[in-house]
Amino acid sequence: MARITQADLTELNKSFEERTPHELLQWASSIFGKRVAALSAMQMAGSVVCHMISQLKLEIPILFVDTGVNFQETLDTRDRLARDYNLQMITLHPDLTMEEQTRKHGILYLSAEGQKECCEMRKTIPLQKVSGQYDCLVGSLRRAEGGARSRFQILSVDPQMNCVRINPLANFDNEVMDNYIVEHSVIVNPLHSQGFSTISCNRCTTPVMPGEPKRAGRWRHLGPWSVYCGINPTDFDGGTSQAIDLPQDLIDRLLGRETDFSI
Repeated sequence: MARITQADLTELNKSFEERTPHELLQWASSIFGKRVAALSAMQMAGSVVCHMISQLKLEIPILFVDTGVNFQETLDTRDRLARDYNLQMITLHPDLTMEEQTRKHGILYLSAEGQKECCEMRKTIPLQKVSGQYDCLVGSLRRAEGGARSRFQILSVDPQMNCVRINPLANFDNEVMDNYIVEHSVIVNPLHSQGFSTISCNRCTTPVMPGEPKRAGRWRHLGPWSVYCGINPTDFDGGTSQAIDLPQDLIDRLLGRETDFSI
């Protein structure tokens, strides 16, 4: 194994700024083969990534963390995407049901600290169970979402999962996103048309009023200090000072030292 840092990805990230999402997905599939998966919460951007993977006929499975308290519309969207786009959908689960967790720990999401603990148990830890199975995770973050997400790099390291994360939609603004969905009749979670700008657990997600920030509906009861769940590390550290360990030959391919594939 060899070490690769965020700094090592600087030149690659520069070149990625000019690449389309389709090119970035093809690159990820070529470099990582069967050790790449996409992560989706069945929100709008995730549906777009699912459509692109299907359109390109890439054998990239979709990881979905079922927290046990998702909206039924979210579960139905997962099933529709799997069926209509012919995708391999892998559903991950927490160790405890919400009922079991509440009996053991109380209603955690009523406080800011409890919310972090709840998200850790119901989202982050289930994802970490597949750590070691994938060297790359495809996300659907966009800089147009603003906040901490306005500055992330397309390719970043994720020490918790010991993999790299690639977000091919980083430069998709809202107009481009909307046009893509209409042009391709992308399957989207119906909750988006009911005022939900972002969607997660039914305990902590509400519709957003006109004029409110996009993420105002997440943990509304906790105030503006709770806006991210922690499953995307770039929401907190930007991945700028982290490192991961990967096989040397993979790092060589990743950095273009030994590869016959270029974009």
